[in-house]
Amino acid sequence: MIDNLKDTSPAAERGCRLTALMESGGIAKVDLNEKHQNFARQKRLNVRRLKKLSENFRFYAADYRYYKRKKPENNSVTDGVITVDQVQLGTTSSEVKTVRERLQRVTCGSHGLISLIGRRREMEDAVTVKPGLLSKGNRKYDFFGVYDGHGGSRAAHVCREWLHRLVIEEVVEEEDEESINWEKVMRESFVKMDEEVEKNGAEMATMGSTAVVAMVSEEEVIVANCGDSRAVLSRGGVTVPLSIDHKPDRPDELDRIENSGGKVINWNGHRVLGVLATSRSIGDTYLKPYVIPDPEVKVSKRTDADEFLILASDGLWDVIPNDVACDVTRRCLNGQMKRPCSQQSKSHSKINEKDEQTSDEVKKENLAAQAASFLAELAIARGSEDNISVIVIELNRSVCSTSK
Repeated sequence: MIDNLKDTSPAAERGCRLTALMESGGIAKVDLNEKHQNFARQKRLNVRRLKKLSENFRFYAADYRYYKRKKPENNSVTDGVITVDQVQLGTTSSEVKTVRERLQRVTCGSHGLISLIGRRREMEDAVTVKPGLLSKGNRKYDFFGVYDGHGGSRAAHVCREWLHRLVIEEVVEEEDEESINWEKVMRESFVKMDEEVEKNGAEMATMGSTAVVAMVSEEEVIVANCGDSRAVLSRGGVTVPLSIDHKPDRPDELDRIENSGGKVINWNGHRVLGVLATSRSIGDTYLKPYVIPDPEVKVSKRTDADEFLILASDGLWDVIPNDVACDVTRRCLNGQMKRPCSQQSKSHSKINEKDEQTSDEVKKENLAAQAASFLAELAIARGSEDNISVIVIELNRSVCSTSK
């Protein structure tokens, strides 16, 4: 009977198969009419569900079109982003130009990061990116941080988790509602971060981390540095260092260490007590008071000539000068040096789990991420033996394309 089902209808075919199964003992006897009734009932229910879904879709679609046509009350946009929907039809060319200028100046255009283990056995670097971290008055700030651990990775990881939160707490405590005393905010935040690391006791007494962080708003860039990581700004094709490395042989740092009773010994490079190659860091309890957590803070007003900002650990800066790093980044942002991010060497890379949101941007292969990746692998090619962490923050793409 099964062999003669070619020319039968689907319903008849189901009935014949059920009859054959019952005759062979494969299933118990069933009422075929009941099965047909259940099938018809299920079909009716499905039709009703589809009809209801269709009605809901028409309702939401009409609601969406209504709000798309609705005139915005003002030009302020949540999260500091202006969308295409908020540029009304009928605007003049000058108004469109103004909107485009605001698009270029709202905090940062894009950013990309990479963190490579390089030739080290352990990954001790950490990075943090927090877009829209805080608002003060009419200003919104993005937070970027690079932490280079030594003696272990735990101090850098603690900084990654807590330093931006401490910055928020300090800003909230500021009495002035309009302006922020960034030098005080950063100094207090770094000191509290140092105390937080020390709370972990003797287990972390010999661990520490450098820290370079940047707060980027529409009008200013604030950089706080503690250690030998570095921040560099490109402005109109000119390299502008926004931090100075805290090396033990730096004249003012050498005087400070010796005045506090310490010594700088040239042991495979200048080191505090012959141990640490940086004169400031968060942690390193056993080297206090010679090694301190106080950052140097620089506040820079943004200009129309600002192109991009680079934050990186010394794994990059030990082998690549500031001007070379800026030149490579500029070429990447201009599209002159294209390199798919998917070709990154997975055997060398290690992106922190807490930075999954930022690592997604690397996968999208935006130009800033390509620049960060290119810089990191260039450092490896030039012989860097340290972990390498790089964040590239694009400030104004139109300026990048015109700079030489």
